[in-house]
Amino acid sequence: MEFDRREALTAAMGVMSLAAFPGSPAQAAPTVPSGPRNATATYRRGFDDQRIPDLGNGTYLNPLMAGDHPDPSIMKDGKDYYMTFSTFDSYPGLVIWHSRDLINWRPVTAALTRNVGAVWAPDICRHGGRYFIYFPAKASPNANYVIWADRIEGPWSDPIDLGLPDHIDPGHAVGEDGSRWLFLSGGDRIRLAEDGLSTVGAVEHVYDPWHYPEDWDVEGFSPEGPKIVRHGAYFYLITAVGGTAGPPTGHMVIAARAKSIHGPWENCPHNPIVRTTDLSEAWWSRGHATLFEGPGGDWWSVYHGYEKDFWTLGRQTLLDPVTWTADGWFHMTGGDLSKPIDAPKGGKASSTGPSPHGMPLSDDFSTLELGRRWNFFKPAADETARARVADRTLHLAASGKAPVDSSPLLLIAGDQAYEFQCEIEIDPGVTAGLVLFYDQQLYCGLGFDAAKFVTHQYGMERGRPANYHGRRMLMRVRNDRHIVSFRTSGDGGRTWKRFDRGMEVSGYHHNVRGGFLMLRPGLYAAGQGEARFRDFRFKAL
Repeated sequence: MEFDRREALTAAMGVMSLAAFPGSPAQAAPTVPSGPRNATATYRRGFDDQRIPDLGNGTYLNPLMAGDHPDPSIMKDGKDYYMTFSTFDSYPGLVIWHSRDLINWRPVTAALTRNVGAVWAPDICRHGGRYFIYFPAKASPNANYVIWADRIEGPWSDPIDLGLPDHIDPGHAVGEDGSRWLFLSGGDRIRLAEDGLSTVGAVEHVYDPWHYPEDWDVEGFSPEGPKIVRHGAYFYLITAVGGTAGPPTGHMVIAARAKSIHGPWENCPHNPIVRTTDLSEAWWSRGHATLFEGPGGDWWSVYHGYEKDFWTLGRQTLLDPVTWTADGWFHMTGGDLSKPIDAPKGGKASSTGPSPHGMPLSDDFSTLELGRRWNFFKPAADETARARVADRTLHLAASGKAPVDSSPLLLIAGDQAYEFQCEIEIDPGVTAGLVLFYDQQLYCGLGFDAAKFVTHQYGMERGRPANYHGRRMLMRVRNDRHIVSFRTSGDGGRTWKRFDRGMEVSGYHHNVRGGFLMLRPGLYAAGQGEARFRDFRFKAL
């Protein structure tokens, strides 16, 4: 089927296209919700029919950022807002997103290109006219780093090692006296030099976080993700406790305040501020929050959570309105976030007009979109040299023997059901295909060499039936709410044959494997030689 270029245009206008992949049923466009604002709503659809938060009637529906966007860190820079997330072993990493209305976000750049380990909860800020991102990396040894730039678009510096191997989740803060600090996991902090590029002195313990009752079902105490915000007469310290995953009721948001950056810190009498209390709720393990002022002077919070029954989608970013109380504390008022919420007031998408939310995942390979769209998993220092584009084709040099060691190229897909397909051509000696990839020990998919298919399941290579298409074919993967199927075509998509192996992947997630990741669609090339990928198409179902 010839790709319908009008589909991208209608998606950019916020209209769901009726086009579908060949062999798939046509889809009717959802209507914008009407009636009471707390009624059950249908997501509107954007690029590639992906769900978007903006309902088009002055309300939004979480998630704000669908798919794995954990540990959100947000900063206000005049009329602009910038947000970044943990990117773990995916590189280029620390992708920065931009918005002016807090609802519609677009990627700007990937700030980190050198692999320093698994990148955990970052903190983005601006101080003295310069942008900074502080982040921990799990490696050997563990460390905390800072990168900086004079423009948000970059270039960003190489990572500077701040040490601190025993702490995670650095949160930047500026005291009433102008001193700069990193608040750290466990209620600790360390002073920063005036330029923010090195530490001064030793780590000190300054805060004993509030503790939940003993009979609550949690993963563990784990005080982490400290974020400092100044409002009125107080500094507020927002912390996550209860563990990031595990029981859905574990992760939570707590708060403390002090009149000085140096304390003493008073725990909020309303703790926890946010917590999932029942497995029937729409969002599980909610925590790791940042408070900030919205474009209309109102206040908001971003934090992450797992979608009910969909640990495979990773921790998604959620937006919750904040109300300040007469006694100088605050509440988050979005409830369980299952219903539409009034959108922030006073924001404009951009100075040049509306900017649709997200980005296409479909790729015609006219350019090499590493960072904002595609990421390598655990790449070597020279991994990017494997990939180039020419004549609307991705040329990917083969590496390793299977997805386990081939550093596949992956996307973040945030819908519960989707299809993706690509034309793949291989050199002799190459095995290539499409995958759903959690990490190097847990993935599934379908590949082929010149003679045989290879079935990937449970992170292993299993059945090897005969390849009846040769070294060039179209391949399609459908993940329909954890039920996975494969189809192939040897005649350009005129006819399709269903591959005789289906899978169920609801267990491909952190609570089974660890790692805090998500199940991501992607492609790989292993062996000796090159694979060529053309016309990658993605469609949410």
